[in-house]
Amino acid sequence: MPGTDFAESARIALGEVDIAFLPELPGRGPHASMIGRALGLITDLGADLQPDGWRIGVGQGIDQRRARSLLAQDLDTFEELAHEHDGPLKVQVTGPLTLAASVEHPRGDKVLADHGARRELTEALAIGLTEHIRDAKRRFSRADLIVQVDEPSIRAVLDGQVRTASGYRTHRSLDDPEADALLRPMVEAARAAGATPVVHSCASGVPIDLLRGAGFSGISFDLSLARPDDAWAEAFEVGVDLWVGATGRADERIARFFGALGYEPESFADRLVVTPPCGLAGATPESSRAALALARSVASAF
Repeated sequence: MPGTDFAESARIALGEVDIAFLPELPGRGPHASMIGRALGLITDLGADLQPDGWRIGVGQGIDQRRARSLLAQDLDTFEELAHEHDGPLKVQVTGPLTLAASVEHPRGDKVLADHGARRELTEALAIGLTEHIRDAKRRFSRADLIVQVDEPSIRAVLDGQVRTASGYRTHRSLDDPEADALLRPMVEAARAAGATPVVHSCASGVPIDLLRGAGFSGISFDLSLARPDDAWAEAFEVGVDLWVGATGRADERIARFFGALGYEPESFADRLVVTPPCGLAGATPESSRAALALARSVASAF
């Protein structure tokens, strides 16, 4: 969400949509960004903010503590507004592939390049996510918790498009079994703690089979970048819900997409979630509210 007023964004997140959500406001600085937020969840692995970005393995620094403190403050504020919420409630966490492609290890290159560091970061993130869900369940005991794992860089990681620190080369691609080994702990942690795991990527070429195989209950994607092929149909057929990111009056485009998969509205309407295509941090407060209200309106049309 845009801006720096968390309480106002929280009111919108509770009042404009059917699936309430804990907002992220990266406009408040790196401690509130998706990367800082995720590192703030981690207690078993120290991190700090360096001039060239976040780095792990350098001991817990003041920036990681600030990220953790800011999240706790946001949760306190959200609890005041939503402690009696009895519907679905979504929290989110940066996924392990995107985190590994964004964070450096002590030697100064991305964690993505080091198999052991990737595994260590994923394990620490899964532990932190477990504690985050348990804390949320204590605060919002009547809510049905959903965990959205954000993976905007998943395609770049799988295709070997993440640049090294020098900028002259790219890191090697991860194959599906390697990626699955990082994604699956997030799914298992969410389920074990009592939450439903959904994955979001607004990149083109969402790896549907990989995400379905890792066990996610839903895939959130940008409709304008998706081609309605058999992989989507097979995922939906086995129970993976599709969270459609769309702009404008998207009723007809959504109906055409599912129609191409072989589904009429009566067969997908009760499993449909409509969202903005990607995050709203770059929007104005007014347009972000309008985008959420429009998504709700489109969904209700089904």
